[in-house]
Amino acid sequence: MPADRPAVFFDRDGTLIHEVHYCANPSQVRAIEGAAEALVKLSAAGFVLVIVTNQSGIGRGYFTHDDYRRVHEEVLWQLKPAEITGAYYDESGPDQPSARRKPSTAMLEEAAREHGLELSRSWIVGDKTSDIECGRNAGLRTVLVETGHGKDHLDCGADAVVPDIGYAADFILREAGCPK
Repeated sequence: MPADRPAVFFDRDGTLIHEVHYCANPSQVRAIEGAAEALVKLSAAGFVLVIVTNQSGIGRGYFTHDDYRRVHEEVLWQLKPAEITGAYYDESGPDQPSARRKPSTAMLEEAAREHGLELSRSWIVGDKTSDIECGRNAGLRTVLVETGHGKDHLDCGADAVVPDIGYAADFILREAGCPK
């Protein structure tokens, strides 16, 4: 598949859903207000939507891969009617060796190969320095949201800092020359 489609990559916790310390249960999932609408606008403008998330709670033994999958299904349900094309996660803790954990670009590169994405035309939206560094390392434009941990990472060097996912979508659409 030729790599020609732009994407927006999203961190999950604190960006698309409210931050929960090691979200292990679907009952803890609450989508950020306006997230589904923001994703629909980006998709309508031709962006492929992909989640890339560090899930160190698995590596730390706080929850299982099955717990992650159940939470992920709830996230997808709460973000309807937006369609997420792919979701990638790394279960390593910050003190464990990993070639995938953000700020590594491995999850972005895997998604690009699997879905024909052009990273140089793509964006990443997240609430931590590791999200922004991941995007920069892969040549993406970057947006930090102030939700989740964002207010603690304002000096991370993002291309833009915005209040939430809705503002992030509007910024990306404006920068890409797309109508809202």
